[in-house]
Amino acid sequence: MSKEQGRVTITAALPYTNGPIHIGHLAGVYIPADIYARYLRLTGKDVAFICGSDEHGVAIPMKAKKEGVSPREIIDKYHSIIKQSFQDFGITFDNYSRTSAPIHHETASDFFKKLYEEDKFIEEVTEQLYDDEAGQFLADRFVTGTCPKCGNEEAYGDQCENCGSSLNATDLINPKSTLSGSKPILKQTKHWFLPLDQYEGFLREWILEGHKNDWKPNVYGQVKSWVDDGLKPRAVTRDLDWGIPVPVKGADGKVLYVWFDAPIGYISSTKEWAKEKGIDWEPYWKDENTRLLHFIGKDNIVFHCIIFPAMLKAHGNYILPENVPANEFLNLEGNKLSTSKNWAVWLHEYLEEFPGQQDVLRYTLTANAPETKDNDFTWKDFQARNNNELVAIFGNFVNRVVVLTNKYYNGVIPQPGDFTEVDKNTLGQLRSYPEKIASSLDRYRFREAGQELMNLARLGNKYLADAEPWKLIKTDEDRVKTIMYVALQIATGLSVLSEPFLPFTSRKLKSILNLPHYEEGNDEVTTSSPEKIASSHQDVICNDELTWNDISIKEELIPADFQIGKSELLFSKIEDKDIQKQLDKLEATKKTNEAENKEVEPQKEIITYDDFSKLDIRVGTILEAEKMPKAKKLLVFKVDTGIDVRTIVSGIAEHFKPEDLIGKRVTVLANLAPRALRGVESEGMILMAENTEGKIVFVNPDEEGVIDGTTIN
Repeated sequence: MSKEQGRVTITAALPYTNGPIHIGHLAGVYIPADIYARYLRLTGKDVAFICGSDEHGVAIPMKAKKEGVSPREIIDKYHSIIKQSFQDFGITFDNYSRTSAPIHHETASDFFKKLYEEDKFIEEVTEQLYDDEAGQFLADRFVTGTCPKCGNEEAYGDQCENCGSSLNATDLINPKSTLSGSKPILKQTKHWFLPLDQYEGFLREWILEGHKNDWKPNVYGQVKSWVDDGLKPRAVTRDLDWGIPVPVKGADGKVLYVWFDAPIGYISSTKEWAKEKGIDWEPYWKDENTRLLHFIGKDNIVFHCIIFPAMLKAHGNYILPENVPANEFLNLEGNKLSTSKNWAVWLHEYLEEFPGQQDVLRYTLTANAPETKDNDFTWKDFQARNNNELVAIFGNFVNRVVVLTNKYYNGVIPQPGDFTEVDKNTLGQLRSYPEKIASSLDRYRFREAGQELMNLARLGNKYLADAEPWKLIKTDEDRVKTIMYVALQIATGLSVLSEPFLPFTSRKLKSILNLPHYEEGNDEVTTSSPEKIASSHQDVICNDELTWNDISIKEELIPADFQIGKSELLFSKIEDKDIQKQLDKLEATKKTNEAENKEVEPQKEIITYDDFSKLDIRVGTILEAEKMPKAKKLLVFKVDTGIDVRTIVSGIAEHFKPEDLIGKRVTVLANLAPRALRGVESEGMILMAENTEGKIVFVNPDEEGVIDGTTIN
């Protein structure tokens, strides 16, 4: 088998099981990977699309400690949520495993032992940060401090999320333990290091020279920056009690560093898949005719383009990735996606709130994919992509074709007459689209490929609009038969070429056209429901599912005299209220974050009891309230303080309506010196506070039966 004939191993970054999947993960990794895997399968390639949950590393016990549960409960919870979300969204992994699986522990341990036995590691005793109060060495994420490169005071021990620099915990200025809050000390400990500096020459030749012209500039540039800066040995073990134990003597209390063990998860997941299928896993990782591709986000470039290839090279038996088409980051409504701040669109929530509309999100995220730079997802754009493109272009074309075929011919595809030049040109353009879309996909330009697909739907719409069969049916029935036949060829082409991008739509369209198709998660070819077939009296049958290349080479994609089904809407319009609901949800999140991050005013200067006793604070009732003339912010009150009825002016007119405040119980500073405001003398102050949402509220007594004039001591 040659590379052209086609065995391809595709890996998608292992999602970390400390939270669910959001749209940033989808746009950066899983949608492009799934599009590419589906496309290759349609072209007849032997594809192994591999992924799994990353369940080790320090963030898991951190999450478990915060929630008061065990690490196992955390990984089981999120592994289940993530796996189900991927299935519901139509991500077609051939295998989705997990790094807690015995096969992974065995594979990662064997990988380490081989390198250890061949002296590929450096064994060193170094000084690491140690929390004396907690009694343990501090893994990277258990340390925060000031980044030495940008000055960010909240950098982690492995990375500064502000400037993106990769760090060692000992690089931090003023480090602090997140376990106890104390300043850690340096203490000696033994670890094993992969000497990346010894692989600089290999990396320069393989990437900087060999992939200068075919790797994405953002990937190539980051690798070049690291290599040019000089690579240093990188520890592959950690002092931690959660992970894969280091499988050598004298390594008690140490585990494999998560970034050593996680990429090996691709190999162990492939092994698991091959075992279930009863095939050999090794050709997918060790045959030079296999293409290996890693789909990742930009924060994983260093690990997949420097560390993991160095590991594979050190091992000696594995192929290297042909490409690592990493994407940049996706923002949400102008702000950086943040799991900790809940600033995200979570996939499992989207599937609940927009049932049956997986393809709308797939299409929007593909159209806005952050392929060369960070990009922004907005709900308004999501609505526009659906209403103006999926509904108005793709869905409109298919609906018109199917409705007219049923109206004129009871759903039976008519025999065409002679083709005009317009017909021939249109069919010729249809046959060119597989190559157009493939050209974009083969260069990992998924945005471009998605728009080419939509251009095919535009071609169909234009063809129908120009031909106007709904008018011509009155004067030239034979011509209309040819027009509808050509339009149905385009609809059939769309049903095949849309499958990588819009898999649920593709399946629905094939069902409408009575074409055979594969159901998700089922290797058997199926057609429409038995009821549909029985009622159609089908004489002409399509037995084989169409492939990608069939659209280019077959003269006829769907035959004349073939019975199709009734029209069903492929997409539905998304209303403003649905979008506003999502925007309100984000606004609520923003207010919650602001409230949580709001700095409480520091304590004022110390006073004595005698100072406090001078304040006369009483309970009162608002009797009258009106706006101060020509004053935007001022309200004028008559307040019963229990000792008198007095006038008080307060600057809260932008927050309350006067009529809503009559009868309101309030707390009044009664002995404040009178002050004239716009000619009205104010004799006191009504006490107010600001709640967590930034709203002004009255400070009131909680207990019932507190009468006006009661003093607050």
